[in-house]
Amino acid sequence: MFAQIINTLSDLLYTYILIILLLATGIYFTFRTKFVQFRMLREAIRVVMEPKDDENGLSSFQALMVSTASRVGTGNIAGISTAICLGGPGAVFWMWITALLGSASAFIESTLAQIYKRRAEDGSCYGGPAYYIQAVLKRRWIGVLFAVFLILTYMVGFNLVASFNIVDTFRAYSFFDESTTPLIIGGILAVIFCICICGGSKQISKITGFLVPLMGIFYLALALFVVVTHFELIPKMFADIFTNAFDFQAIFGGFTGSCIMQGIKRGLFSNEAGVGSAPNAAASASVSHPVKQGLVQMLSVFIDTIVICSATSFMLLCSGIAPSDELKGMPWVQAAAAESLGELGITFITIALFLFAFTTLIGNFFYAEMGLGYLCDKKPGKKILIIFRAAATIIVFSGSLLEFSVAWSTADVIMGFLALINLPVIIMLGGPAIRCMHDYMKQKKAGKNPVFKAADIQLKDKTDFWC
Repeated sequence: MFAQIINTLSDLLYTYILIILLLATGIYFTFRTKFVQFRMLREAIRVVMEPKDDENGLSSFQALMVSTASRVGTGNIAGISTAICLGGPGAVFWMWITALLGSASAFIESTLAQIYKRRAEDGSCYGGPAYYIQAVLKRRWIGVLFAVFLILTYMVGFNLVASFNIVDTFRAYSFFDESTTPLIIGGILAVIFCICICGGSKQISKITGFLVPLMGIFYLALALFVVVTHFELIPKMFADIFTNAFDFQAIFGGFTGSCIMQGIKRGLFSNEAGVGSAPNAAASASVSHPVKQGLVQMLSVFIDTIVICSATSFMLLCSGIAPSDELKGMPWVQAAAAESLGELGITFITIALFLFAFTTLIGNFFYAEMGLGYLCDKKPGKKILIIFRAAATIIVFSGSLLEFSVAWSTADVIMGFLALINLPVIIMLGGPAIRCMHDYMKQKKAGKNPVFKAADIQLKDKTDFWC
């Protein structure tokens, strides 16, 4: 019954409500920012390598790695396979659209998080949607609601999926036993996860800063190898993507399983643009101007979807193995890698997925801990932290025992409710972020390294920084 309810809710959210809200918000901010995701992409790449302004905060690169660790995960591998198997190759096109439009929303929400970030006792900074909701709307209960759904989305929904997909990769091996293997893998994963999260947010940033670039490079190399060795299939791949994307008879004949729905659902799950997660990492960065983190988080969406998700899509569609409902998720990815590299391909995908999913687990917990910090006014007691981390560990273990559709649909539904809170809020509060962008561009044109002051954009709301 739970599976039936959760699947029905998922279809309702992504068939009507979220598709309209996501696309409308992305289009709105794309025009309001005068296509910032294209105009300032080069500037975003430059900014990400700047050193941090304060030793107590994270650098732009560290904040990017924390947010990318959460974004780049099982959705980039198993999620893409699922989208194409269920919706067809056209899902890739709609995934691109979600990312290109959503990156403008990501810019706005992360710039807002920087403007309204708070100062901790040690001088470091923190913040996120719950904080800018309270600072501007003066409605703490909305911030509390967001924080609760932030915890449910990342510590529960997304970590259940990540844990499930790690176990799912081992189903390709002969030693896999349905009654014992998930328990063993889940137990090992939970122990390693618990050790990592007990180090706190700075430990998380160090782990993700090392693993995310490393695993990304190796995974992209594998995808490129598969595509190059099947180069004769590239024209057909692009033809299939664009033909299927605009096959409106097939789309509206069964919309809940269409390429549009699957592309947007899996695209949102992967890049999280507009969901309100990345602003929590963005607010922790020490920069001279809020727009710098807006640009960095915008870049994270490009890295996640336009680069890594596209790499998975091309690898799958150029593998010569046709998608099917039976192959959805990890089986198709492993089959595609095995077709080019044999058993070595299966092993590589298992390792890659483990690294992707593991950094997702700890990156997600960073966001959940930020939500807990808001609920406890930044000072959760030691007992509460112990209970919270223990619960997170149990959830990671539980995910290894779930069934495919329940794991994915649970994450989709909880994430959907989080987006329903954040998207209307950033539409209401987007003005300061737009003015902030104009201030940044004005200073850049004057040849300055932009430094922000709240008075420069006539900001009336109280801030801990930018005076």
